[in-house]
Amino acid sequence: MQKKILIADDHYVVRMGASLLLHSTYEDLEIDFTENYENVKEKITEIRYDLLMLDIDMPGSIYLNMIKELKSIDPELKIMMFSACDEKTALRYIHEGADGYLNKQLSENVVEAVTMIFRQGFYYSQELAHLLIHNRKEIKPLENLSKRELEIFELLAQGNGNLEISNELDLKMSTISTFKKRIYEKLKIQNLAELIKLYEKYSLGEIK
Repeated sequence: MQKKILIADDHYVVRMGASLLLHSTYEDLEIDFTENYENVKEKITEIRYDLLMLDIDMPGSIYLNMIKELKSIDPELKIMMFSACDEKTALRYIHEGADGYLNKQLSENVVEAVTMIFRQGFYYSQELAHLLIHNRKEIKPLENLSKRELEIFELLAQGNGNLEISNELDLKMSTISTFKKRIYEKLKIQNLAELIKLYEKYSLGEIK
């Protein structure tokens, strides 16, 4: 059965380079291209791909949130992050549901990476595999927050006040205040500005 890949990257040289390397091994491989995130969603809605090679920093990127959104469109889609980010950042995308990671600087390994995903469903570099095994606490930087605390953390970071959050979640104002205090204590932050900065780093996958 013919395999289909979508390469999502806004750099022509990167797309063509990866395509040429893959076609050197998989002559019948069908490869499509896209340069922005909105088009990624359109394509995977219309076409069934075996693998999406996804750049983190393409136009329209919503960073970590891309993985769950794309998986909600096609739960069977395999997603390999194809980016210049480091392994610690890639680890957060793996936690969100990505199936592999290949650094663009090691693009000569693209055939090996794609072959492994086709065969076993995932691909991790040696360093990333080491992080997965030995640094599991780094996978989820906000793991100390409960589901409700994380929900309120995100609402606060998005500019909602206690009243708006109270109405949104149907909770008392005093309850929201208690959650907010607990969130600040767990994250060791002092004010909303620090919370927003932390949220932005988490969304971009930069929290170490």
